[in-house]
Amino acid sequence: MAKYRVQNPATGEIVETFDSATDEQVEQQLAAADAAYREWRERSVQERAAVVKRVAEIFAERREELAEIIATEMGKSIAESLDEVDFATDIIEYYAVYGPGLITDYEIPSTIPGKAIIEHLPVGALLGVMPWNFPYYQVARFAAPNLVLGNTILLKHADICAKSNLVIQEIMEQAGVPQGGYQALFTSHEQIATMIADPRVQGVSLTGSERAGAIIGAQAGTHLKKAVLELGGIDPMVVLDADDVAEVAKTAWDFRVYNAGQVCNSNKRLIVMDDIYDEFVAELVKLAEGLKPGDQLNLGENEYVPLSTRAAAETVHAQVQKAVSEGARLLAGGELSEGPGAYYSPAVLVDVPRDSESYGEEIFGPVATVYRVSSDEEALELANDCALGLGGSVFSTDEARAARVASKLEVGMAHVNTIAAEAAELPFGGVKRSGFGREMGPVGIGEFANKRLYFVAK
Repeated sequence: MAKYRVQNPATGEIVETFDSATDEQVEQQLAAADAAYREWRERSVQERAAVVKRVAEIFAERREELAEIIATEMGKSIAESLDEVDFATDIIEYYAVYGPGLITDYEIPSTIPGKAIIEHLPVGALLGVMPWNFPYYQVARFAAPNLVLGNTILLKHADICAKSNLVIQEIMEQAGVPQGGYQALFTSHEQIATMIADPRVQGVSLTGSERAGAIIGAQAGTHLKKAVLELGGIDPMVVLDADDVAEVAKTAWDFRVYNAGQVCNSNKRLIVMDDIYDEFVAELVKLAEGLKPGDQLNLGENEYVPLSTRAAAETVHAQVQKAVSEGARLLAGGELSEGPGAYYSPAVLVDVPRDSESYGEEIFGPVATVYRVSSDEEALELANDCALGLGGSVFSTDEARAARVASKLEVGMAHVNTIAAEAAELPFGGVKRSGFGREMGPVGIGEFANKRLYFVAK
């Protein structure tokens, strides 16, 4: 099988293949990224922002085409693919409009006679290593702010997202990003290590697994390169009480199965108070029943999409079966389709033992795992009993009660009465083994900036 390819996960059919890069091509890409940086950084921030604004406009103009590409590549429905294109467009536009103001020089008080100014300057070519679950969104939140800042981008996407990555490069160049300013990479792991070691690369951003993050983080550290790592989560959704249990359960279900459950900050642990637990679980089971596999390009009612690959579906199935073998109960769904398709029916899993291996594993698929608790303190203890710390949420009719619990969540993003607040202006990132650094919002543009002191003595 070709490493870089378009492979429809609904059928397993390989639609298109792409050649992997040679070492000579990697050297050419490094040289081009460095040369483009030295030209791009000399343009005014207003000029760079205008180019990025044009990128957003082209994304909007090609909205339907872009959506169909990723639906075919990784299996999300056309409706969700359109949502992603729109969100990526919003992020790119946000940095085009607000980016220059976020990196404006400012003066700080000084006890030494003179003027002390903090500047925000670019650092050079950056390497991005991105996953398949949101092919445009993941790139937009990394590339857009850094292009406005004056950095250039080398982007290694997932093996199955070759076409979307090439289309992003095409759009960037069409908008006016200089040749070499954004380059789609078809590299090997060894070539990525070579690029991180190269002095022309000044930083690396990865969204992926803990294992990948540990490898990339170690390589970056060895070569004293700045890294931003977003490594997923097993986010808690704590439900303390509800006037309408069915409504909260549907909110939980809809977010858990969004993008076939392949979302880093999905509500992967549903922690529910015992007086509403039975009703909550029963509602989840109702929502999971009667579903059937569908075509992501033309999805019907009560149909579900495939996961990104057959291997991904088999992994989720194996995780659920392992949990059951350790004492968990599967109440609905959990069926792996036959043949080459990547379908796994959305599932409801309960009674996962806290002393089992499964308890600490992230299930990157449409599985709602529910835990019963009997107090706010127990809910909080369970929520924080996790090596990962991306996001978390607390639901209650008593906002103050929910806020008390949410304020003590050991996460990078805490929410009250919503699972995940997501917008271009809101920072995204985690703590503990979910990684470090932030993307999006006013802080995202500063991760790969040289916040230089500029001092003029009197």
